[in-house]
Amino acid sequence: MASLELKNVTKRWGQVTVIPGLDLTINSGEFVVFVGPSGCGKSTLLRMIAGLEEITEGQLLISGADMTHQSASERGIAMVFQSYALYPNMSVRDNLAYPLEMAKRPKAEINRKVDEVAAKLHLSEYLARLPRALSGGQRQRVAIGRAIIREPSVFLFDEPLSNLDAELRLKMRIEIARLHEALGNTMIYVTHDQLEAMTLADRIVVLRQGKIEQTGAPLEIYHNPDNLFVAGFIGSPKINVLPATVTAIKPGEVQLRVADLALENLVCPVAEAVEEGETLWLGVRPEHIICNGEGIAQFIAPVSWVEKLGHTNYVYLDIGREEMLVVELRDGDNVETRQEMSLALSQPSLLLFRENGLRLR
Repeated sequence: MASLELKNVTKRWGQVTVIPGLDLTINSGEFVVFVGPSGCGKSTLLRMIAGLEEITEGQLLISGADMTHQSASERGIAMVFQSYALYPNMSVRDNLAYPLEMAKRPKAEINRKVDEVAAKLHLSEYLARLPRALSGGQRQRVAIGRAIIREPSVFLFDEPLSNLDAELRLKMRIEIARLHEALGNTMIYVTHDQLEAMTLADRIVVLRQGKIEQTGAPLEIYHNPDNLFVAGFIGSPKINVLPATVTAIKPGEVQLRVADLALENLVCPVAEAVEEGETLWLGVRPEHIICNGEGIAQFIAPVSWVEKLGHTNYVYLDIGREEMLVVELRDGDNVETRQEMSLALSQPSLLLFRENGLRLR
């Protein structure tokens, strides 16, 4: 296990700065997920940690030792790629053994470790096969096994599940989580899939344009986003965001008009100063809209579409704007399009953001 520290780490390509001075500490044994939209710099950051991309400025410390200019092989890191990167003409056994053979380990040690890793990853019966005879999930397990066998202090995963179908992604998420629990190594995982981030991470790092927008435990980020970008990126379906106008101010609370829901007197608690007439953004997650409940701010809206998923149904409501209002219902089989629904908001879960996107607390 090892800790990592990034100090003012910067990446430039020519005159273009893609990572502008980033600071981050990752604790020993922690499972950290870098998440963000395509082009946010998460894979570039991972490759700089791995030694596959040069750090333009700043420092990378691994367990306190400066590794900024050390080669990839000297950092004690193993990386699992999206493309598996297996040798197609080698058997599973030979693919697993290859890193140890390059390190000139004794044959008996290599065979023992290959058998141990194969058993841990349920690959023992496939050791004689070539990669083309394996499923996508099996190939990814071989790639993970090849990383494990080196006994690195840090594992890096670069979108390892992107090429798998939905069922295999679920199985591999569980396997990776179990692997972390069994090995206890520090793991850094890159994905654009917020579901993977929520289910795997001890801590999520949300990135945008090379900058850290927020770090924290998955549920902390979900329930207490620092800004509108984080609130919209974490959560599926994404949070409903509606414009609201401050109509009155009282100690510790504001009164809002939400025109899209025909609400004139929505009261929300706030500690920060606001001005009467100020425009805010009201954030409401789909599960915090109550159907036929006793919540505050009751309103009526027609149903445009219903996604019936069995255990959960998502109802899309027409509120007179391009983006529909999404409601999550646990028992919504009787909801049909074009009917009108009576709804209410759950006040403790409402989020307010200033016009610039920053959270209003």
